[in-house]
Amino acid sequence: MKDAQLSDIKAIIADDEEPGRIHLRTQLFKVWPELIICGEACNGLEAIQMIEEIKPNIAFLDIKMPGLSGIQVAQKSFEDCRIVFVTAYDQYAIEAFDYEAIDYILKPSSYERLQKTVKRLKRQIDYKHEYQPKILETLEKIMMGMNEQNARYLRWVKKQSGDKIDLIPIDRVYYFKSEHKYINVVTKDQEFLIRNSISGLENELDPEIFWKIHRNTIINSNMIESISTSIKGSGVIKLKERPELHTVSRSFAHIFKRL
Repeated sequence: MKDAQLSDIKAIIADDEEPGRIHLRTQLFKVWPELIICGEACNGLEAIQMIEEIKPNIAFLDIKMPGLSGIQVAQKSFEDCRIVFVTAYDQYAIEAFDYEAIDYILKPSSYERLQKTVKRLKRQIDYKHEYQPKILETLEKIMMGMNEQNARYLRWVKKQSGDKIDLIPIDRVYYFKSEHKYINVVTKDQEFLIRNSISGLENELDPEIFWKIHRNTIINSNMIESISTSIKGSGVIKLKERPELHTVSRSFAHIFKRL
């Protein structure tokens, strides 16, 4: 492809977290300054709309977004543009992408990894999608595998009030904390007790999302607002829209490698 053509390449970024979009946009500007970022979407439905209206050459899609996942967006939009998946945690998808040589970037995107992706995109951008049926078939298999994985984990927490039982979606839980023979379940605006142990509950939760940071505390990593270090050198985590500060015990200090 000629440089003149490369200067006309358009892309969109789809990620439900604004810091993720900003970071990727900044890194892309360093690696590929000629690339035109012509739109940013915060969910899968917005991404599809942008792809249909803007017709970008490339779409950087976060795998897990509200509405439609990045993989579902790709299944609907593969003919329109080149897809690069962005993911922070889905190990199953990463292994599948590696096996099938599908483009992906790990969050937070590193300069070196992005350089390799950009070089590959520049080589491939002129080619037609002769391999499309295989890629679409692979995406369907990945979706099935991800759904099977998700089915293994807890999706709801039961909140009992007298004769009434409310089902609280697991992604609304900010953290779990053991209280003797019970566990305190904390959401944005409520707390309630369930009868279980931290070790028993830990096995029912998706470890890529729910992180054990103390022998009696499990947090929802998607709710992390900030991290800091205490005077004693321990990690301290604050969750969005909650006043509490959670100390990371030394046994779980490796958690900071994932933040």
